[in-house]
Amino acid sequence: MVRLLESLPAPLEQGLERVGALLAAHPAVVVAYSGGVDSALVAALAVEHLGDASVAITGVSPALAPHLRSEAIEQARWLGIRHQEVATAELNDPAYAANPENRCFACKQELHRLLAPLAAAASAGAVVVDGVNADDLGDHRPGISAARAAGVRSPLAEAGIDKAGVRQLSRALGLPWWDKPAQPCLASRFPYGEPITAPRLARVAQAEAWLRQQGYRDLRVRSQGETARIELAAAEMEQLLQGLRHEGLRQELVQSFIALGFTAVSLDLEGLVSGKLNRALGMI
Repeated sequence: MVRLLESLPAPLEQGLERVGALLAAHPAVVVAYSGGVDSALVAALAVEHLGDASVAITGVSPALAPHLRSEAIEQARWLGIRHQEVATAELNDPAYAANPENRCFACKQELHRLLAPLAAAASAGAVVVDGVNADDLGDHRPGISAARAAGVRSPLAEAGIDKAGVRQLSRALGLPWWDKPAQPCLASRFPYGEPITAPRLARVAQAEAWLRQQGYRDLRVRSQGETARIELAAAEMEQLLQGLRHEGLRQELVQSFIALGFTAVSLDLEGLVSGKLNRALGMI
């Protein structure tokens, strides 16, 4: 029985029951687990309902920020779910590395190519599940099509649970990371059509790590050509603007980014907007 630390609205309780029933209907599940709030919730419910017949698997590539990899490991240990990593090679696929509009399809296709045999080896009737929620279905997510083609189930979306519901459920279940900011893969920092390479991904990861070391939490460093464009949540942007009044911090920021290989650094005054680069597709 799932133990709740706070009461939930009836529709959300019903959604929670639906997720549990979907998971329990299978002899075993493999959770496509990034360590984000969504997939961590699915992992928590999987181990609650299936115990050792559940396993969380993280695809590791240069597009996964190092701190997210560490957090995924720590969270899985906290949940008590078995956790494995698999190395993915999407960068070897031109359909990914060239960064077309459907880049995410190639990424998820590669991931589920690896997860499917792991599920088959776990048990007859085992299924791969992911953390897609109901809100994701209305976004530009080519990866969802790849997952569907591979037979992956999305318990949260199937139960009608949206992002706000995921956070509310995670808090009610006592998951410490319930308010963790959304952090899509590093490839999302590049405008469509700009090639993605391991060094460029590493440069973005290092730039974002520098900002986190300064205390910023909800951020992106967009890479456009050789320019770094910083996006911060509204409150944190005000914090940075205040800090940039001190010449020393401004110089330290610029010099740190230049040392990583960027030729210019800017601050996006609009702030952080998830999926902002999809504007080129007319999506937002």
